[in-house]
Amino acid sequence: MSSKRDYYEVLGVPRDASKEEIKKAYRQLALKYHPDRNKSPDAEEKFKEISEAYAVLSDDEKRMQYDQLGHEGISSRYTWDDIFRSADFDRIFRDLGFGFGGFDTIFDMFFGGGARRRYGPQKGADLRYDMELTLEEAVFGLETEIEVPRVEVCGTCHGSGAKPGTSPRKCPKCNGTGEIRRTREFGYTHFTEIETCNECHGKGISIENPCKDCKGTGTVQGLRRIKLKIPPGIDNGYNLRLSGEGEPGTRGGPSGDLYVVVHVKPHKIFKRKGDDLLCEAHISFPQAALGTKISVPTLDGEAKLKIPAGTQTGTLFRLRGRGAPHLHGWGRGDQLVRVIVKTPTNLTRHQKELLAELAKEVKEDVTFW
Repeated sequence: MSSKRDYYEVLGVPRDASKEEIKKAYRQLALKYHPDRNKSPDAEEKFKEISEAYAVLSDDEKRMQYDQLGHEGISSRYTWDDIFRSADFDRIFRDLGFGFGGFDTIFDMFFGGGARRRYGPQKGADLRYDMELTLEEAVFGLETEIEVPRVEVCGTCHGSGAKPGTSPRKCPKCNGTGEIRRTREFGYTHFTEIETCNECHGKGISIENPCKDCKGTGTVQGLRRIKLKIPPGIDNGYNLRLSGEGEPGTRGGPSGDLYVVVHVKPHKIFKRKGDDLLCEAHISFPQAALGTKISVPTLDGEAKLKIPAGTQTGTLFRLRGRGAPHLHGWGRGDQLVRVIVKTPTNLTRHQKELLAELAKEVKEDVTFW
């Protein structure tokens, strides 16, 4: 279990807070704990914590992942290091209203040149795969294979981008750093501007003889077959995270992750509510009045259900243990059967006379002709 504090608690907002409320809370806290303003020893750590929380909660997709899976679902994706290497850092500073010179200048000002790590190993992009399941597959689980289109490391040059037998060389313009740095002075303040090297485009290397298969990129488009195990009891909208099955990393970085988003197709008989299943059973008026035993469908086959005398339409009966398995525990939910009493139509004259006699016995007014 993650030791991180809850992101909503970090920002001091409720879980149903709007984006504007989250932004307002972050702005106040970021200005309070900004290391350039707050000289207390723990200010920098608090600033990182609230920035990490805001980077997740201010992004609709990341917030959805966090609400569903908590830190276990996203902590490996959105650590502080990942944030400052990504566009999130630029975005959250724009939200604060700072208009300095972009990410690198800001980070150099606050933390003394940490932006150099931007051109180190980079984790590959995460991928999303939408998968449709039947209700039976979601309830009982299955093992299958999926085909995911994704970028793969070139098998000819093994990711170097260079023609076999040759090697990339260090970019002469940036000396292999992938960046051009310029320092400006304004009084006692030093501003460092960092630009991506326009010669190597940030890679730090120059390829004189590019690989013919990948054209020097080191990657090719491929289709990867991945074995996938769907756990019993999974529900609509649930995400499965497959670590390392996303796009390959760059400059020796790890691969991203694959997120399989489950979509459960509607069932013609059952509706699902949590781990319980709901269906309807139609019975006749005599069965409802006198009682009976009927067969009802379940995902495990037919089951017998006792209908007591005097049952009213809309009554719910419970078949214990006939629902979906508890995804994070033992046992199964229940199946709820709603009984619908059918009103007879197209009665014969004799049948009408019998019902009229019944109405007379129970002193009810009816129109009979």
